[in-house]
Amino acid sequence: MTKNYPSYLTWEQWELIPLFPEAKPGGRPPTTTCMYVVVNAILYLLCQGCRWRALPGDLPPWSTVYGYFRRWGKDLTWLQVHDKLYQWVRVAASREPSPWEAAFDSQSVETATMICTDVGLDPGKKIHGRKGFITVDLLGLVLRVLVTSASVPERAGAKLNVLAGLLDER
Repeated sequence: MTKNYPSYLTWEQWELIPLFPEAKPGGRPPTTTCMYVVVNAILYLLCQGCRWRALPGDLPPWSTVYGYFRRWGKDLTWLQVHDKLYQWVRVAASREPSPWEAAFDSQSVETATMICTDVGLDPGKKIHGRKGFITVDLLGLVLRVLVTSASVPERAGAKLNVLAGLLDER
């Protein structure tokens, strides 16, 4: 039995998002890892800002939690959860589930010296690093985030961000 950390979902909240798949068949024999506990371990990590290997001992092993986190990122489970919760918030605010309008902005950030992948020079700001593109609706809710090399111009980044959103919906 694990402690009840402040970042944990209640059972009512958990039942609202039945989008997390169970363990894949095959491979190692299945353990008794409950998806509820795995998701709460991920939320603990995100809220506390700790390292994977620093998860408390009463949570599942860090490698198990990390494995699910990565798999759900690759198979777009996190995106489905985001979009479902996003639509619920919009409907609760008496809005259509999908927005008609959105705002877009970018920010260039300098990277550490040792980072060499996806790094470029933003000539306008003279920053060597990465650029984050974010799209929000008019309620301020995040629609999509895209991180690229800082050398990607705003217009191209906007097109990539919209394209990524369209591809995610498939």
